[in-house]
Amino acid sequence: MAPSDYEDLDQLGTHTSLPAHPDEAKLEKVVNPRQEEPYLVRFTCPEFTSLCPVTGQPDFAHLVIDYVPDTEIVESKSLKLYLGSFRNHGAFHEDCTVSIARRIADEIKPVWLRIGGYWYPRGGMPIDVFYQTGEPPKNLWIPDQGVPSYRGRG
Repeated sequence: MAPSDYEDLDQLGTHTSLPAHPDEAKLEKVVNPRQEEPYLVRFTCPEFTSLCPVTGQPDFAHLVIDYVPDTEIVESKSLKLYLGSFRNHGAFHEDCTVSIARRIADEIKPVWLRIGGYWYPRGGMPIDVFYQTGEPPKNLWIPDQGVPSYRGRG
């Protein structure tokens, strides 16, 4: 990859403010340097935060995003900024989780993508949300997401 391959990146290597809303976040991508072989990419965001759209109280989740790239990969700084933009965004757990998956899938068109949204309890009940874009590729090692079910103090 030549430096010219990265000319379209506005955020990497620069001071970039956190977007105020997910719709304002720019999710950047680069050419997949290993297109000839399938592999899995995992992003883990153990401190994801959004707001309850009814009460305005903060909600917390541990997100695990797995995808098999096709011709492009997500640039990680832009993903961090995109996920951070949810901090002041009011949406239910289900909407946050599926919106993130759909945005990534729409932007980079991966071979396969799944997301696990492991949300911490609200009202005494944890809510876990899972989404994937179809069947995973055969003969590819896809490890368990490794997030245990919520057990509280027990």
